[in-house]
Amino acid sequence: MKRIYLSGPMTGLPGLNFAAFHAMTDNLRADGHTVTNPAELNPDGGTLNDCMRRDIAALMDCDTVATLPGGEYSKGARLEVLIAERSGMTVVNAHDLVTSHPINI
Repeated sequence: MKRIYLSGPMTGLPGLNFAAFHAMTDNLRADGHTVTNPAELNPDGGTLNDCMRRDIAALMDCDTVATLPGGEYSKGARLEVLIAERSGMTVVNAHDLVTSHPINI
């Protein structure tokens, strides 16, 4: 089974966009995927540097990165995608992985 890292924008968004991360994680897990959610890794937020260190370490244990909308405008999400691509991981749109459950964000 593939391990999916969920990537997307957080900084500057209400509640750090945790609602979108949690909703997508719930939907992906309901479809049987193993998901690493950075909102779960950093529940209290923290500095960008501290969060990115935890996130990148967790990313390296995954083989697929699933992106949320707006990630292309996020420095952190763009870095995660770049690392994934350079490491030979698959990068996909998270919504394309959800097959049987509506996304409630």
